[in-house]
Formats: sequence, C-alpha cells, structure tokens
Amino acid sequence: MAASQTVIRSFSHSTRLLLSVAGLLIFFGTWEVSVRTNLLPAGMVPAPSSLWQAWLDEVRGGFWLQAITDSLSHYALGLLIGSVLGASIGLLCGMVAVVDGLLEGIVRLLRPVPGLAWVPFAILWFGLNTAGATFVIAISVFWINFYAAYAAVKNIDPEFYELAAAFGHGGFWGRLFKVVLPASAPGLVAGLRTGLGQGWMSVVAAELFGVPGIGARMMQASSLLATDVVVVYMLTMALLYALTDFLFGFVRKYVLRWQP
Repeated sequence: MAASQTVIRSFSHSTRLLLSVAGLLIFFGTWEVSVRTNLLPAGMVPAPSSLWQAWLDEVRGGFWLQAITDSLSHYALGLLIGSVLGASIGLLCGMVAVVDGLLEGIVRLLRPVPGLAWVPFAILWFGLNTAGATFVIAISVFWINFYAAYAAVKNIDPEFYELAAAFGHGGFWGRLFKVVLPASAPGLVAGLRTGLGQGWMSVVAAELFGVPGIGARMMQASSLLATDVVVVYMLTMALLYALTDFLFGFVRKYVLRWQP
C-alpha cells in the first residue's frame, strides 16, 4: 500500500492530467456503449452523443445563457452572505467563550436542518424571487464556513496569544488581527473553497419553487422527460464549479502567499 501511494504521489502534473482525461473518456465511452447496447434504457438515460445537440438547442433558444445568468445572481450573493456571516460568527465563537456558550445550543439545534427544509420559509418570507433563493444558498454555505472558522480558531496554539500579549496585543482586536486571522487563514480559505461547491449543490434546491435559473430549467426539462437537457445542465453546473474553484485558486495563493 505504501509503495503504491508513493508511485501515485510521484506522478507529475501533466501525467495526472492525462490520467484524468483518460478516466473521463472511459466513463463517457462506457456510458455511450451501455445506452447503444440497451444496457441502459435510452428513454431514461440519454447517450452522451445526444448532449451536444441538446446543448446547441438550449443555446440557440437563449435558455442556457439566461439560466446561468439567473443562477449566478443568487449564487454569488448567497455565497457572499453565507460565507461572511458563517466565518465571522465562527471566529467570534472560537475567540469568546461566553458567545460560544450562548450559541452552542442554537447551533446544535439548527445545524442538522438541511437547506431544503428552509424552502417553505423562503417562500413565506421573501416570495418567489431571487431573495428567497439567495437565502437558501446562504444557509447552506453558512454552516461550512462557521465550522471551518471555529475549528481553525480552536486549533491555534495558546502560546501565540501569550506572545501577542507580551507585545501589547492582548485585547480582543489585537488578538484578532495579530493572532487569530493569520493563524486561522488556511482553515478559513478551506471553508470558503468547500462553500463554493456547496453553493452550487444548493442552487437546485433554492430554485425548486420556481425561481429562474439552472435548477428551475432542470425541473422543467425533467417534467417533459427531456433527460438530455437535464444532463446538459448537470454538466453545466459541474463546469461552473470547476471554473469558480479554478479562479479561487488564485485567491488562495494570494491570501496564503506566506506559506512555503
């Protein structure tokens, strides 16, 4: 086992990229063959070769770009709100024992509630609009960033606080800017990156009640048994996540540029 792990780790970036592409080709090739040989029912599972035409039809009709634009509007806002609030409250709970104690019961009560369960309240509170979808996405992203920030603060070596106090930074703001934020930066960034994916996974749930976007378009297509269109938007969400994750990599490198 150890030897195989060593071999895997020794692969260059280009080799890993080639292996990844090969894996995708095998996956889609097997999928295509399975549909064409009726191992998978063609009426229920579209062949990969049919997706290109389905995508072209969506693009020509203006549906694809409009769905992406609509989803990005509440995705970006929900991601921003959920990340900022989650990280901020997580840092506060990690730093201040009183706040941690006061919120512990509330956190244990609300954390298990899935984002989908908030959809009826989103409709009642905000109506069938972007604000309701933003709320559902923000809730889903909030907990990831909360726990990432909380764990990052709790893992800080107490000696750092003593060192900061020795140099006159023993107050709340001194500890926050001189110790907590620098020491917890890797954990915060990891939480933000995970939230990027969770936000996209929440888009479908956020749009279940009719808010325009990728999820709504998928639901419309599924009601018409247009499975090829459904898969097109599934792949669209995967590509959008890959793009946001790639761009976030530059942010991560800048924030953590001090790391070796």
